[in-house]
Amino acid sequence: THQFACAFKPNLAFYEAHGSVGWDQLKKTIEAIPEGKLVIVDAKRGDIGNTAKAYAIAMFDELKADMVTVSPYLGGDSLAPFIADRDKGAFVLALTSNPGSSDIQELIAAGRSIYSHVVRLAVSLNQLQNVGLVAGATKPESLPEILDIADGLPLLIPGIGAQGGSVDALKSALRGYSNPAFVNVSRKIIYASQSDSHEWDVRESAMKLCDELVR
Repeated sequence: THQFACAFKPNLAFYEAHGSVGWDQLKKTIEAIPEGKLVIVDAKRGDIGNTAKAYAIAMFDELKADMVTVSPYLGGDSLAPFIADRDKGAFVLALTSNPGSSDIQELIAAGRSIYSHVVRLAVSLNQLQNVGLVAGATKPESLPEILDIADGLPLLIPGIGAQGGSVDALKSALRGYSNPAFVNVSRKIIYASQSDSHEWDVRESAMKLCDELVR
């Protein structure tokens, strides 16, 4: 699929579930990603102090990731270790694609939604131009609001495919904005088929999706 992808986003949970063997396979997966493609480790880490620093070391020094997904709910100091190096960075969870995101992220505090507070926090932390936002394709009606206050921050956009996000709705929501957008599609491509031609079916699925996004 590398001809059609600008980045790859391995999800740590599915490797960690297999213990040390899974960690070894994760390293091999990242090593197999062609040079020049952004490696985004989907870890959703979020902690404070030395724990956050240790997570950053694991993601960047051990796994050699370029960026990592992080949770902002412990505040700016919990994100600092992930954005301390201008050559590395973090995508901050703002408005995620799962149905339960509304339980917290869409609540109103001080006259604004929680996710809009997160976007403003991310903008304020973007001193080295290495901060992005996670915003789900399943909430296209909220993307213009996020983009209006994101000050050019790139978006990592999950939710197309198995989660029900629409390519057409996403393209409409992004129209008129110049923010870089990394549209993440996993299951729709990975499980394109279970036939003997699986590898080619995966490639075909990625190619078709790329065409839908750019045309």
